[in-house]
Amino acid sequence: MQPNCGHLHSIAGSGAPCPPSGDSSCQPSAGAVHIQLGEARESTSSRQGSQSRSHSHGEAGGLEDPAPDSEEHGGSSLSELRHLLQWLHKSLPYLLILCVKLLMQHLSGISLGIGLLTTYAYANKSIVNQVFLRERCSKLQCTWLLLYLTGSSLLLYYTFHSQSLYYSLIFLNPTVDFMNFWEVLWIVGVTDFILKFLFMGFKCFILLVPSFVMPFKSKGYWYMLLEELCQYYRMFVPIPVWFRFLVARGELDSVLGWTLGILLGLLYLILKLLSFFGQLRNFRQVLRIFFTRPHYGVPASKRQCSESDDICSICQAEFQKPILLICQHTFCEECISLWFNREKTCPLCRTVISDHINKWKDGATSMHLQIF
Repeated sequence: MQPNCGHLHSIAGSGAPCPPSGDSSCQPSAGAVHIQLGEARESTSSRQGSQSRSHSHGEAGGLEDPAPDSEEHGGSSLSELRHLLQWLHKSLPYLLILCVKLLMQHLSGISLGIGLLTTYAYANKSIVNQVFLRERCSKLQCTWLLLYLTGSSLLLYYTFHSQSLYYSLIFLNPTVDFMNFWEVLWIVGVTDFILKFLFMGFKCFILLVPSFVMPFKSKGYWYMLLEELCQYYRMFVPIPVWFRFLVARGELDSVLGWTLGILLGLLYLILKLLSFFGQLRNFRQVLRIFFTRPHYGVPASKRQCSESDDICSICQAEFQKPILLICQHTFCEECISLWFNREKTCPLCRTVISDHINKWKDGATSMHLQIF
């Protein structure tokens, strides 16, 4: 009896079990069994592959979790910055109104501060230029600077004569009944600029001294000494004003107010004393340089000048009082003195010649504003 092949193929294709029967036509052949086993293996492998893919996708998703957190953090920072900019944009008109009000309240002080600053800048630049010109400096320009600085200082003190601001120059308190913070800044700032003008006037006076009375090299040492004296004097002048302001009772009219004021005043004096000892070493060095007048070399002979073709490498002219350095290079005395105002080494070979820099020998005045 021939088996029913169509029935077997239909079973193999559908995968449905044969009904229990004794008919041989319902028994599957070996090929059908093989087909069913192969399909089972393929379905199992496909399920495992899908599970592994889902597992690997889950791991990858777990590794990528910090990225959204960082993006959220960056987004929150940008949001805060955006809110801040929006607040500034909305508050800008009100801030401008407050600034205009402050300018109106302190218009005279701001105008005077700008005037003092421009006067200082103009006079300082002019003095440095005149010092650089050496013997060719304009006596008329120096006289004008001296009169200009003197007139500016006298006009300022005459305008505010009721406050007796000149008392601060001799370590006394101006005639102000009650000094608040802004008045202290006003008194200290004006006094600092006046002291700068005073010592700049001394420098102008030195410029007017003829060269046969005071050589150019000696003038440089005087400029340096005057500037150091100016800085030290300016450091001590604000002490009485600030001490009075710190010790004042103010709103705390009690034992606590007195105690706190005295403690603040003592702390201020201690800090000023430490600052003084910190600058004392530099001042002693300046005094040593001023009195010893160190030499950078020895006068050069004619043979040594001829080796340099009788031409100074700095001014590109014939030698004037040639000086031979320890590195065997020859320069004009005034040229090399100007060079060592800002440098320590030879202009040609960079050999260290001086162990210090002679600051302020060019006639410049420090821009530092001594507030405290």
